Amino acid sequence: MNGKNPEVTLVMPCYNEEDSLPVTVPELCDAFGADGVRLELVLVDNGSRDKTGEIIDSLIAAGYPIRKMSLSPNQGYGGGVLAGLNVCETPVVGYLCADGQVSAEDTLIAYRLIKGREDRAITKVRRKFRKDSLKRKIVSIVYNGLMQVLYGGLGAIDVNGNPKIFSLKTLKAMELSSRDWFLDPEFIIKAKHMGLRIIEFDVEGVARRGGASNVRTSTCIEFLKNILLYRFGSALKSWRQRITEAGPYVCHDDSKVTRSVKP
Repeated sequence: MNGKNPEVTLVMPCYNEEDSLPVTVPELCDAFGADGVRLELVLVDNGSRDKTGEIIDSLIAAGYPIRKMSLSPNQGYGGGVLAGLNVCETPVVGYLCADGQVSAEDTLIAYRLIKGREDRAITKVRRKFRKDSLKRKIVSIVYNGLMQVLYGGLGAIDVNGNPKIFSLKTLKAMELSSRDWFLDPEFIIKAKHMGLRIIEFDVEGVARRGGASNVRTSTCIEFLKNILLYRFGSALKSWRQRITEAGPYVCHDDSKVTRSVKP
């Protein structure tokens, strides 16, 4: 559980995750440790109303390689992720949900797939077999289809699929700013425009390890509004202009082609 000189830092936003963290954190640390990878976790207590903060403290006391951040009030999903990413210092970073719907072993695979190509690619999962309701599955299909139509083929089928793992250099160039649920689409849209290869592989989406989902009907409305605003507004155009003026980011051999791989 030694967190000295970590190789990779993963950010985990936590909102009322007292039931999930005692399971997901040890599983992640054990999987990476067994493979000889020095992992650091940044757990962001994002205005939780339960015992999330106390659980994080107990995990730190147990020796897990955790850095704790506390936000009050809740800063939104994107705000929690960005707060954690802002303190990351390792060459490779990433973020994932605290609910354990993607296994620790698959998270480790995502890290292994990016080793040696950190500045040319990002890795992420595609939750192909999700334990969701029919309504949630339909919403996901419509949402991902709309993203592909409006943004011209993003190179990722499951836009919101996490973990997402990438280099610290990529993080700085992206200038991520979404403080709500649009953070994942913003990340994928910018990855495409930077010419990064998106390595997406299929995983089984398992049931939450505890707690309840924070995605509501209002979240879907928020997604739709942000998709349209970002597509037709000025924020993306301004960022693309700054990236262009800064010069080429990566070698553009076949980096705009998605590599769908099996672990």
